[in-house]
Amino acid sequence: MTAVLLLIFRDAILGFVAGIQLTANNMVQTGDWISMPKYDADGDVVDVSLTTVKVQNWDKTITTIPTYALVSDSFKNWRGMSESGGRRIQRAVYIDMNTVRFCTPEMLKKFRRIQHISGYIDQKLEEIGAHNREHDVDDSVKVNGRRLTNIGTFRVYLQAYLRHHPKVNQEMTFLIRHLSPGENGLPVEVYIFSNDQVWANYEAIQADIFDHILAVIPEFGLRVFQNPSGYDFRMAFGESGRDIERTEAG
Repeated sequence: MTAVLLLIFRDAILGFVAGIQLTANNMVQTGDWISMPKYDADGDVVDVSLTTVKVQNWDKTITTIPTYALVSDSFKNWRGMSESGGRRIQRAVYIDMNTVRFCTPEMLKKFRRIQHISGYIDQKLEEIGAHNREHDVDDSVKVNGRRLTNIGTFRVYLQAYLRHHPKVNQEMTFLIRHLSPGENGLPVEVYIFSNDQVWANYEAIQADIFDHILAVIPEFGLRVFQNPSGYDFRMAFGESGRDIERTEAG
């Protein structure tokens, strides 16, 4: 009889024990955004009962999860992000490594007119010049001594641009870094936090930042890497724009 009762009330007993653990450890509350891929759940918790937790997904469907599953299985609670004051932006742009080079005098003259880095350029050139003179560097050979590069200057520009961006949380982790280069080029990753956690606003901030980044990359003599398309192959074989349009229209 005991075994039969335990079988009948299994979910209720497990849910009761799980509910105590969830409450005691403050693991989930109504209104929390949780993600649980095992149950295809990704949205706001709308109800927590003895046996089930209901999650309203972002597509407005409802996923019902056994309460004890939140204790026995892994899930992600985004409450910490909501309370932190920032939301992470982590994305990389891939630079064609064939375009990485030392800065020429013409490039440096152009970079001096960029407000965010004009002071940096002057300071760095003075520092590099003093170092090279101190070590009697033969600057007729580019690999001797220290020199500015276009990729390094671009990275400094990104730091300055994002430090002045009104929607970037300046108190949280702030990184502009290189990842390991590969067959798709050199990844330059932006790892920062926005100061607005609302989903639509966050996506708009992220898009605005990378719109700007993609637009300024050519200004530093760099090129974004992307796999060639059919248009690129046709241009490589010398077809004119009119021939291409006629081919696509036909």
